This record gives sequence, structure tokens and C-alpha cells, in this order.
Amino acid sequence: MEQIIHYPSLKTMLMVEKALKKSEVMLTREELKRKLPKEVMHQTLNLILLYMEQRGLIIDSHKGILWIYNPSPKLKKAIDSGREI
Repeated sequence: MEQIIHYPSLKTMLMVEKALKKSEVMLTREELKRKLPKEVMHQTLNLILLYMEQRGLIIDSHKGILWIYNPSPKLKKAIDSGREI
């Protein structure tokens, strides 16, 4: 992993989160950058996306980035009581 020179601020993280939550389709990094109200360094954006992916908030694949987190208790209960096929 490359050396981290600058950690993102909470304001920047919330800005990225809001943009991802609003989008109903997968976004590339470039599309996400265009949707943000202010410019974010590429390394900083990658760090934010890595954090969000590790926490289960997003999927980051070669096709794009998609917000997947759903805090619904009904969904959690359904997943917990479901069977794996």
C-alpha cells in the first residue's frame, strides 16, 4: 500500500457518501468525481472508497461503485433467517 500523505476530512467523506447514496446506478470514479460539489484528490477518494468497501457500505468493482448499505431491521432479520442455496 502506498504511503498516505493526506487523510480525508469528515466533511469530504460525507460528501462522497451523499453522492453515492443519491445515485441509483453504478458510477465510475470519474463520474463520481464529477458529481462531487468540490474537487477531491484521487488518492483521497481511493482511501474513502476503500474504507467504505471494508465497512460494507459500497461495492467497488471494475464496472463501477454502488452504494449497497441498508440499515433496515426487517432486511437484517430476513437475511439472518434465510437459507443459503
